[in-house]
Amino acid sequence: MALLAVDDVSRRFGGILAIDHVSFNVEEGQIVGLIGPNGAGKTTVFNLITRIYRPHGGDIRAGGKSLLRMAPHAVVSRGIARTFQNLALFTTMSVRENVLVGGHAGPVFARESVLRNRAAEVLEYVGLDELADRPVQGLPFTTLKRVEIARALVSRPKLLLLDEPAGGLHHEQVGELSRFIRSVRDDFKLAIVLVEHHMNLVMGVSDVVHVLDFGRKIASGTPDEVRKNPAVIEAYLGPEDVHEPA
Repeated sequence: MALLAVDDVSRRFGGILAIDHVSFNVEEGQIVGLIGPNGAGKTTVFNLITRIYRPHGGDIRAGGKSLLRMAPHAVVSRGIARTFQNLALFTTMSVRENVLVGGHAGPVFARESVLRNRAAEVLEYVGLDELADRPVQGLPFTTLKRVEIARALVSRPKLLLLDEPAGGLHHEQVGELSRFIRSVRDDFKLAIVLVEHHMNLVMGVSDVVHVLDFGRKIASGTPDEVRKNPAVIEAYLGPEDVHEPA
């Protein structure tokens, strides 16, 4: 049974199909890349999985059970956590307080002392322990990205959805992020779905890549298979990127 199954899902905006009968699975321990041009529907898929949007067709299942009747705030109880392309943090709260929000939203009730210990462990893991009591307002964008990841991890998810985690990073930092994503998968024993425009990152860390174009899935496969797919080359990568090393 797949950890997550997106099954023939469609979503309309103003009569236009933004997501057009998209299907894919995520298995335990996988890193799955979801790529496509701007406006292809990648973040919309995340919003459908986390119930921010309702699909107009199809089903989304976690552990074999449909998510479609759940309230958005309850999705985390099924072991799904996410970050956002546009940061969604509480700017008047500290780094620690923002991370604790993820703990309070987790699938299993825990005492406050347990959550605070868990938050401290995650903050140390992502390298933010020295900033724990700083307000998030005014911190660098790349630091705020790590706060979001920490908030997601403290809920102990089985599936982590990362929406453009490489935004604002330079080349060397992207390499560090690649190693970090693998470590998170291994250390927290979870699966990851990665939406990202940085192709070296996606192709370097993903076990499977799915490609969207105008809301439709046009290709799936290993990074090498996707990189060589003619439809992907035409729609997204471009011939000059075909031999770019992962």
